[in-house]
Amino acid sequence: MIHYISSEWLTIERLEEIFDNKYQIALSDDAIKRILHCRSYLDEKMKNQKEPIYGITTGFGSLCNISIDREQLSQLQKNLVMSHSCGVGERVPSEIVKLMLLTKIQSLSYGHSGVQLETVQRLVDFYNNDIIPVVFQQGSLGASGDLAPLANMSLPLLGLGEVEYCGTVRPSKEVLDEKGWQPISLMSKEGLALLNGTQFMSSYAVLSVIKSRRLSKLADKIGALSLDAFDGRIEPFYDQIQQVRPHPGQLATARAISKYLDGSEIILQPKTHVQDPYSFRCMPQVHGAVKDTLDFVSKVIETEINSATDNPTIFPDEDLVISAGNFHGEPIAIPMDSLAIAISELANISERRIYKLIAGTRGLPSFLVAKPGLNSGFMIPQYAAASIVSQNKGLCWPASCDSIPSSQGQEDHVSMGSNAATKLYRVVNNTERVLAIELFNAAQALEFRRPLHTSPCLEKMVEEYRKVVPFVEIDTVMYPLIESSVNFVSSQRI
Repeated sequence: MIHYISSEWLTIERLEEIFDNKYQIALSDDAIKRILHCRSYLDEKMKNQKEPIYGITTGFGSLCNISIDREQLSQLQKNLVMSHSCGVGERVPSEIVKLMLLTKIQSLSYGHSGVQLETVQRLVDFYNNDIIPVVFQQGSLGASGDLAPLANMSLPLLGLGEVEYCGTVRPSKEVLDEKGWQPISLMSKEGLALLNGTQFMSSYAVLSVIKSRRLSKLADKIGALSLDAFDGRIEPFYDQIQQVRPHPGQLATARAISKYLDGSEIILQPKTHVQDPYSFRCMPQVHGAVKDTLDFVSKVIETEINSATDNPTIFPDEDLVISAGNFHGEPIAIPMDSLAIAISELANISERRIYKLIAGTRGLPSFLVAKPGLNSGFMIPQYAAASIVSQNKGLCWPASCDSIPSSQGQEDHVSMGSNAATKLYRVVNNTERVLAIELFNAAQALEFRRPLHTSPCLEKMVEEYRKVVPFVEIDTVMYPLIESSVNFVSSQRI
């Protein structure tokens, strides 16, 4: 199956479909025409251009007032890619680098970047052949785009740097030679087009949004199981409550949890307690706020991946080459920080439900084992969840409220959106682990309600879960069970 890169709006759902189904990609005829038209315009303009054009006939950043001789323009662009490839730290996961390739191709396809068709096609070839440039997580300020990571991503186009191919990291020149491909000789503007842009930030954001959507739904389902295992009340989820405070996420959460509990014998049992702790009865309000934030952030990120974000921006039909700031990451940095805060709340409230399940109340044994004392049972999984939640709190300090001037003050305000992106990704993965620990506890607690049953929907989930995570009768080595629980949660699709 092939996805054609075009001007058609690219949704996050479509990106997920492309990845899940391992689509190949190709440039549409319209995209090819736009790329060729813009490059042709730029070549013609350069023949008679007398005034300097930033980054095309000048140096970069604070070197923008230094003009470059025409015969050195190609070397200028190659030097840019080499000198800016300063990524450090951990490697970027391969799936995110593939997203970087795809979203960079999408951005270049609009015909406002002045790149050669050959350059874009080579990026397509990398994507389709799973030739993954080695990129590192640290080094971008998220302002002139993602300069360092995009430089590392672009090095293999020139036969420089490294790629992962067939499971092995190798010099890119070796892989190019195997494929019979010559390194790209960059023309004017191309280095800037490749390095200016927000594809590092936005790729992390896309993957985080996809995973957050799934975790948001799973949090409702796992929370519903915890509620039933805790012998909680259903009244806080009645529609009447939500209608008098009709936030969309709150309504959606209450209805989802009510649906998950439909048919439960436990929820229909008469209750001796008047109300439940906040971590149970306020799920509509807390999970709902996460949903509303996620909806907002999704719209922002979709706009970003459907944008031209390099600099200068070329408008062939208007005879304009404008140096501006579309590469600045602020429009997505603040939303990414917001999403990190929101998703961390799913972990925060989940850990509190875990704590209540092991507290030895409402007929459940202390630490969810039949003989507490001799057995510590589920004491320490709660510690692990608490540790993760605490780490999330540190990661949720907004990166976007910081700025450090760079390039001798020319780039005097930066977004730090790259740090927002990598922190968000860690928070999302951390939250998945906490929800997996909650499911570990909730499934264990449910067994102490037998012979009563929860709803058919939740019983089916527990039945599948028990195929990989057994009931714990006496103390055992717990970390493999937690790992299996994380893998189970990661595999769930709702």
